[in-house]
Amino acid sequence: MGSKNSTTAKRADALRSIDAIVQAAAECLGKNPEASLSEIARAAGVGRVTLYAHFDSRAEVVDAAMSRAIDRGNEALDAVDLTGDPLLALTRYVEAVWHLVDQTRALLAAAQRELSAGRIRDLHAGPAARVETLVARGRAEGAFRTDLSIAWMVNVLHTIMHSAAEEIRAGRLTPNHAAGHITATVLAAFTPPGKPVPETSGRA
Repeated sequence: MGSKNSTTAKRADALRSIDAIVQAAAECLGKNPEASLSEIARAAGVGRVTLYAHFDSRAEVVDAAMSRAIDRGNEALDAVDLTGDPLLALTRYVEAVWHLVDQTRALLAAAQRELSAGRIRDLHAGPAARVETLVARGRAEGAFRTDLSIAWMVNVLHTIMHSAAEEIRAGRLTPNHAAGHITATVLAAFTPPGKPVPETSGRA
């Protein structure tokens, strides 16, 4: 019996350590995408030996921190109203997702260095599925173009968001202007050929 209790206690300790490491990784990498594993272990209040007992590499730590950020982002996106006018819904989606991207810019930079493009795509599957559904509805209602594939249009949206993050890092764009720039660019890209591009001012 004692041995079972001891195993349960060890498992609980391990889960606490993992949670502390992932939280510390999100915070440290969120400030500096090049933060070392030693810094992360120190911030988590554990030794490097403990960190390596749970994670084989820096890439695994970055992956866990990015997964945590995406899970929290998905919870926030659940609250975004994607019904009604597809143009307004897309604007709301861009603003909500940009807010999340803006909060995790440095973490995303670390992920882009450590993880494969395929893995980053997998991590973004939740947000991508939401916007795929919205784009499909917008196409069916005549608001979005149908001459390009949905997959391509979703890729364009996410590429523009990541480009905005890069522009901010380079000092060529300010975070408070980014959502408006992204929305204007995406609406221009999604508008059916020959139709006037909707004005983005006042859309919220």
